Amino acid sequence: MIEPLVRAPAAAVDLLVRGAHVLDPRTGLDGLHDVLVREGEIAEVGAPGSLEAPAGTEVVDGAGRHLFPAFVDPHVHLRVPGQEHKEDFETGTRAAAAGGYCAVVAMPNTSPIVDSAPGLRSLRDAAARDARIPVGFMPAITRGLMGQELTEMAELREQGALGFTDDGRPVVSAGMLRKALQYQRLCGGVIALHEEDPSLSGAGAMHEGTVSALLGVAGIPSISESTMIARDCAIAGYEGARVHMQHLSAHESVTAIRAAKAEGVQVSCEASPHHLLLTHEAVRTLDTRMKMNPPLRTEEDRQALIAGLLDGTIDCIATDHAPHARDEKEVPFEQAPMGTTGLETAFAAVYTGLVQPGVLPLALVVEKLTSGGGLLGLPVPRIERGAPANLVLVDLAAAWEAGAEGWASRSANNCFTGRTLSGRVLLTVAAGSVAYRERAFALTPA
Repeated sequence: MIEPLVRAPAAAVDLLVRGAHVLDPRTGLDGLHDVLVREGEIAEVGAPGSLEAPAGTEVVDGAGRHLFPAFVDPHVHLRVPGQEHKEDFETGTRAAAAGGYCAVVAMPNTSPIVDSAPGLRSLRDAAARDARIPVGFMPAITRGLMGQELTEMAELREQGALGFTDDGRPVVSAGMLRKALQYQRLCGGVIALHEEDPSLSGAGAMHEGTVSALLGVAGIPSISESTMIARDCAIAGYEGARVHMQHLSAHESVTAIRAAKAEGVQVSCEASPHHLLLTHEAVRTLDTRMKMNPPLRTEEDRQALIAGLLDGTIDCIATDHAPHARDEKEVPFEQAPMGTTGLETAFAAVYTGLVQPGVLPLALVVEKLTSGGGLLGLPVPRIERGAPANLVLVDLAAAWEAGAEGWASRSANNCFTGRTLSGRVLLTVAAGSVAYRERAFALTPA
């Protein structure tokens, strides 16, 4: 299979980060270190002040700052092809780099749907021209996301598909999902599932509960998600297949995943920052930035997701970055499209809301933000000698107002807009090249 990640050509960097607090839960680093990057590869990790910068190497003062492996997001919407008024490869990957990401994986619900080898080849060619960081692709499970006919998975895999998803829509037919899993066992790749029973969701626009009743807005019950998860885990277990559950939102869903894992089912799952930090109480103002699918649910659901991260039931944090044009969101709540952007705020929002209060350890958050690609078969970023340089330098003490200086993304529909967040990304190195530098943060030649 060809290389699954593509990006525009970029110069390999020679860089020395001096005296940063390096934290990598996989390599056991948690303390002050120098990190030297030569020609885009980590050449040395040493005691603070111990490494010399070769001629021409850029030097960064890491004192008072943290250096992590850069993040990987297995679930983003870059809106290419056909919806470039919302986002494109350049703006979407610029937003990702600004959030500390070194790679993202794009979903197929575009116009047209990514469901054929020629379509995937065209996308890869466009990303190779425009993407600032590496991008991978998950084409559709079924043609047109219609749930009626499988795509040519083997052919798509040969063209670099990481896996398959009908994200935005569920695979309603159990029989169709079983066929997809049987096909997947032959060609490889992960089947990622948007779990929702349309007969239960109906025309719902938010979580079904006390707030929806108060507002008079049709609700989506949590069992719309959890019953499909339980069903699909059972099918995957029966077939001995590998599945990944997208954007968990409900406590019943966490329970179902936990039970499936205990039974040996090959299932992984993700949670998004907005579900970890917000509840349906945020919808009281009918701010359309708070409208997403699955919807914001109750405090009980939020706490269950946090517990799932802590006990390992939930494998990664994914943004489900879903940009929309301003005029599309500036309509009555029920009419607005679902989705929030999230690449630029994911780390800072989770750090501010869950790490600073002591709910989650920082190392766990770094692990969950970097593990998403590994679930799809990609190498996981590591800070160690010989590894490709995928690094993010963060000032944890820096406070900033989300959206106050605009967004790198083309879209502004971010649910954390206006919030004061701690943790500012200063520098992102992706696949050995500098992909982002904070405006006020300059690098100094040696």
